[in-house]
Amino acid sequence: MADQVLEGSQPVDLTKHPSGIVPTLQNIVSTVNLDCKLDLKAIALQARNAEYNPKRFAAVIMRIREPKTTALIFASGKMVCTGAKSEQQSKLAARKYARIIQKLGFPAKFKDFKIQNIVGSCDVKFPIRLEGLAYSHGAFSSYEPELFPGLIYRMKQPKIVLLIFVSGKIVLTGAKVRDETYTAFENIYPVLTEFRKNQQ
Repeated sequence: MADQVLEGSQPVDLTKHPSGIVPTLQNIVSTVNLDCKLDLKAIALQARNAEYNPKRFAAVIMRIREPKTTALIFASGKMVCTGAKSEQQSKLAARKYARIIQKLGFPAKFKDFKIQNIVGSCDVKFPIRLEGLAYSHGAFSSYEPELFPGLIYRMKQPKIVLLIFVSGKIVLTGAKVRDETYTAFENIYPVLTEFRKNQQ
């Protein structure tokens, strides 16, 4: 129990999260192949939670409440599922969409389910000197406050993009598995403490 601290009410495993901070997963993007051609117009007319405007976008946009997600369903049978907060929820949601398509009379399967992107966020609870960080990590950083208030940090290993804000809020994107998000944060945490802003 010595290697644990409480984050919120959950104990944090300090062997895995030495900073004591665990990024929260905010959005999972996954893809799956329903492996059959789809008539998008028919789907849009029959499913009540679907919209289809082919002039604007070549996919049916479908939503379900539980898990709260949105799917993009293409005529090729390819589907993208967004909005889930965990990998399991993303897969469950994708299965529910596949089931809806089956019930509409299409021979939909569930092939090649894959997590494509995991977005996480956290708060280090101290302000950060972004100019100093950008200057000393120039090879990985892009910071143009006139265009965007955050520093964009492109980590090479793991290959994750971090948005770092002066407030200490961090967004991590580009992971395929959640451990990449955690590793990227633990990699950047000592750098953030180094460029901690002194409160006046």
